[in-house]
Amino acid sequence: MFGETTAYSSFSVDDLDAARDFYGDRLGLSVEVTGTGDMRMMFLTLPGGARVFVYPKENHTPASHTILNFEVDDVGRVVDDLLARGVTFERYPEFEADDKGVVRPGEGEHEEGGPAGIAWFTDPAGNVIAVMETD
Repeated sequence: MFGETTAYSSFSVDDLDAARDFYGDRLGLSVEVTGTGDMRMMFLTLPGGARVFVYPKENHTPASHTILNFEVDDVGRVVDDLLARGVTFERYPEFEADDKGVVRPGEGEHEEGGPAGIAWFTDPAGNVIAVMETD
């Protein structure tokens, strides 16, 4: 039924202009803002071509889960680059992180195909994003 259609995920933000600047300038994604007035919306184009719909919501509440996961070859290098761009990384008490905020599995805990390192940060609307180093 849906195998032949186009689909995309979406999430809300409280300030579309701040989101445009963050996703476009800080993260370097392709950003397209369309519409006018109350009908403004934005599409992000992710590496690989997938698109994500971002819409303003007056009573926005940040998602309670990670909304985007970026797989990277070297999470430490990417975290350094994002720190230089002014991104702040989250720290969660249940995970032990290094001084940059990267969580790595302990000795013998890394599973094939699982993340070798992960770090989380938020967009200006408080939505959580992850960068993950995978095998």
